[in-house]
Amino acid sequence: MRYGFIGLGNLGGKLAARLLRAGFDLTLHDLCAEAATELVAEGAKWAATPKAMGEMVDAVVTCLPSPLVSESVVAGESGVLAHLRPGSTWIEMSTNDQDTIERLAKIAATHGVTTLEAPVTGGVHLAARGEITILVGGEADVLARHRVALEALGKQIFHVGRVGSASVIKVVTNMLAFVHLVAAGEALMLAKRAGLDLAQAFHVIKSSSGNSFVHETESQLILNGSYNINFTFDLACKDLGFAMKLGRDLGVPLDLASLTAQTFIRAREAYGGAAWSTKVVKLLEDALHTDLRAPGFPAEL
Repeated sequence: MRYGFIGLGNLGGKLAARLLRAGFDLTLHDLCAEAATELVAEGAKWAATPKAMGEMVDAVVTCLPSPLVSESVVAGESGVLAHLRPGSTWIEMSTNDQDTIERLAKIAATHGVTTLEAPVTGGVHLAARGEITILVGGEADVLARHRVALEALGKQIFHVGRVGSASVIKVVTNMLAFVHLVAAGEALMLAKRAGLDLAQAFHVIKSSSGNSFVHETESQLILNGSYNINFTFDLACKDLGFAMKLGRDLGVPLDLASLTAQTFIRAREAYGGAAWSTKVVKLLEDALHTDLRAPGFPAEL
């Protein structure tokens, strides 16, 4: 099967590389042609436009930064959907809200194209190793058709229901991660101001009931000062916005998530939308004039 991949950013580039190196016939497109240079040198093909890609592949994967961009690339005037042959599949790996993916899936169906939503969770470092978790929404037979390709990308694949379901659980998991990140920063600051050794405090928390995946990963990036999670404030604030909307739509009060969203908005204003989201903890460091550095942690995960 011939796959296309649109969106070669921090995450998409890693996922596309996994597909190519697993031996799949792969065509690439990105607004920045240079993002594809290395993979084209390894044997991937290049499509100058989404329209051109649609004529070259049997399934197209998108990994894009926002619903607006997804809609333009997929269903816009020169979008890929209108140029895929009937029977093809669109696999959406971007993080979108439920309304957007459901609406775009209906547009895809009018072109005879099936939709599989497959957002991922776990971080760019796991995507690079092929160990990321994939959350799938769509029909079981469509998943079966593309399972081998998805297995090249991720370690765990959860089929969570129809199209739209994966968007909901992805928003839920991201919301939790952001809450955990702010909490981890506060915990480390308590340890630091109490005079504890932060390296040891990290390991104690990791072995305690207070541990979390976020602590195991992002706390290291706080302690080494890089904050480099390869995920930006713009993306974090977008995802928290999805969570807030979901809470309103479903009548669920999201007290902790609401406070966390405001903290991330303040951090984005302080450090810029393109800064790594882990830097949200720097708000506390700057307010207290106390850094959270500790020796012995790698620069990247």
